[in-house]
Amino acid sequence: MADTYMGKCFCGTVEIRVSGSPEGMGYCHCASCRSWSAGPVNAFTLWAPDAVQVVSGEEKLKSYEKTENSQRKFCSDCGGHVLTVHPGMGLVDVYAATIPSLKFEPGVHVNYAETVLRIKDGLPKLRDFPAELGGSGESVPE
Repeated sequence: MADTYMGKCFCGTVEIRVSGSPEGMGYCHCASCRSWSAGPVNAFTLWAPDAVQVVSGEEKLKSYEKTENSQRKFCSDCGGHVLTVHPGMGLVDVYAATIPSLKFEPGVHVNYAETVLRIKDGLPKLRDFPAELGGSGESVPE
């Protein structure tokens, strides 16, 4: 049986389940993620869409789409951020903090050219996104 992890919004109304293993984990430094997360960096876990299920509170899950690249989903009761659907990448970002039982093992920093918080952790730092996800794949200095 695949590993299963439960998560929820800030108030607990919207509950999600992710199954299997994430396609990737890391940190995003782009201005949009920083603004949305209200922090200097966003910790992400990327999943295949069929690995993510809303198990309760779906009627409270609202969406905001600043661009066609990201459908950000949040609870309409508490405003808690739950996930972001990335249609062009074919992936769903479930914020690492949303699924606390998943051991967060980051592998990369994306959009590091936009960073406001330098992190020296030895992980690859990409200017934008990996080439296989439509980015340049270009590394930048730590």
